[in-house]
Amino acid sequence: MGVFSALTTAVSGMQAQSYALENISGNIANSRTAGFKRVDTTFSDLVPDSALNRQISGSVAAYSQATNSIQGDLTATRIDTNAAINGDGFFVVDQRLNGVGTNMQFSNSNLYTRRGDFDFDANGYLVNGAGYYLKGLKIDTVTGSLIGTQPEVLRITKEQFPAKATTSIEYRANIPAFPGTNNANVSTPGSELLSPAGFTSNPLSTTQGGTGIVIGSEITSFLNQSIPGGSVTVYDSLGKATSVELRWAKTTNYAPPVPGPAAADTWNLFVAENTSATGAAVAYRNTNTSITFGTTGQLTAPASGNITLPTMTIAGTTITGIQVTTGGNGLTQNGDVSGQIDARSIRQDGYTAGTLDRTSVSADGQVIGTFSNGQVVALAQLSVARFNADNALKRLDGGAFEETIESGPPIIGLGTSQLIGGNIEQSNTDIADEFSKMIVTQQAYSANTKVITTAQEMLRDVFSIIR
Repeated sequence: MGVFSALTTAVSGMQAQSYALENISGNIANSRTAGFKRVDTTFSDLVPDSALNRQISGSVAAYSQATNSIQGDLTATRIDTNAAINGDGFFVVDQRLNGVGTNMQFSNSNLYTRRGDFDFDANGYLVNGAGYYLKGLKIDTVTGSLIGTQPEVLRITKEQFPAKATTSIEYRANIPAFPGTNNANVSTPGSELLSPAGFTSNPLSTTQGGTGIVIGSEITSFLNQSIPGGSVTVYDSLGKATSVELRWAKTTNYAPPVPGPAAADTWNLFVAENTSATGAAVAYRNTNTSITFGTTGQLTAPASGNITLPTMTIAGTTITGIQVTTGGNGLTQNGDVSGQIDARSIRQDGYTAGTLDRTSVSADGQVIGTFSNGQVVALAQLSVARFNADNALKRLDGGAFEETIESGPPIIGLGTSQLIGGNIEQSNTDIADEFSKMIVTQQAYSANTKVITTAQEMLRDVFSIIR
């Protein structure tokens, strides 16, 4: 190697170490940047073509080495809309081109980032700290199915969640074999039963020859011969609430020698329509369904276990088409020393209208909305992309990446990864490691300058020969 070649080689070494120092400085500068992926430096020797016994070490070139596949630490932020990917994958995002508010225009291209510090802007878009807008698929809040197949910029507004009329009341209870009514006396057989005698309007179900109603003037007699079954608030189609009060009355006891329905314990279920009724006005309505239990306390009729409530107007609200569902084995008749109904569960499926209170991100990537009416509904599905070659993605400003031929096309889906809401991924830069590399780089740079100094002294000695 000639002296001038030595100079050229030393210069290439200085350039390579300067390139490495540039990457180190960028890594240190972004050590606190969310989702940042450090850039390492690799070196490659450049060997000039020569005979086998005349090969020399040659110059050096520096190249970047991506670390996109190396995850940074996850940090809790307590911001519900923040999200971090635990495992492989990138959030799919987009850039704003122009416009403001609802007239905002986007580039309609898919970019990818690990920076998950998303939060709502004034227009309901989820945007991260670098200005990239989150993309995903909307979810139909009624059916729960995805809308569309291609990711689009998500916009979640605080629109009112519509009311839903109650259609079903889930009822789980044990009814005492001997109801503790006011008239019940263990020494008087049949005193616990609802007896039509003394009623102007027979309150028994129409299937048992009664009118199925309790009038206002006979409320006291009815209450003395029945026991409370619990109450639940139900809603009409406009979300107007009303309370449905249930009351049970036993009508027949098990009689083995007697064939037919009378051979079983039979109950009637009543619904309060107007507990302040007087005279001939309706106070309670019978569901007109004979509810029977076998000798083991299991429900035998109705076979489906469902009881349809009558259409009625309670406190100005009309209820219709509501079924009491017991699941077949949810309603039993067993002995109970209290003589009262043990209602283990009584809940319904309706609700009033509500507005969006808060949102969060679930482990499977769904944006979950919690509404003021207590409903928790999936609003959108975040799009997460994985690549066969993560480190071949092209870096962009703000911690974003762009697909390349080398990276391959995106594979949409979480795979084995998991989303963690309320967290963000920190930079994968290790300050201590970067400072160690800085020291090595500085020493290598200094060594190259020493080569140049030595080559200069050799040239000066050559020039001194001719003196």
